[in-house]
Amino acid sequence: MSTEFESKDSFLESNEPAVPGGDSESAAAALTDEATKQVKQVWERFSGLLGDLPDYVSDFFKQYRRPIVTVGLILAAVLAVKIVLALLDAVDDIPLLAPSLELIGLFYTGWFLYRYLLKASNRQELLDDISAIRDQVLGKK
Repeated sequence: MSTEFESKDSFLESNEPAVPGGDSESAAAALTDEATKQVKQVWERFSGLLGDLPDYVSDFFKQYRRPIVTVGLILAAVLAVKIVLALLDAVDDIPLLAPSLELIGLFYTGWFLYRYLLKASNRQELLDDISAIRDQVLGKK
């Protein structure tokens, strides 16, 4: 399948007038017939191209499937990041919500330090929990 147009006939076949002498009505009719033929030729080529368009598109997608999917995933990731940033900005603009969330984060951090990091036995418990989760994720158990 070639994407280039092959010309069957030249639009300008000769430099001679279409009607060699005669009245203006017959000359105008001859020019109109020639213009109609040219329009029909162009329309046939154009409709042939449109008829083959699904084949061209499917061949293009078959040939470039991986790059198209990669570009689509990159665009989707960029869009997702923009949406998340917009949501975080909207939440940040709500009065008293941002300071409240910061306060909740500080309390949770304090509780985590007290619960898991002060005593050696609690640190060992935390390491065991982390090892168990790692083994579940990696499929070792």
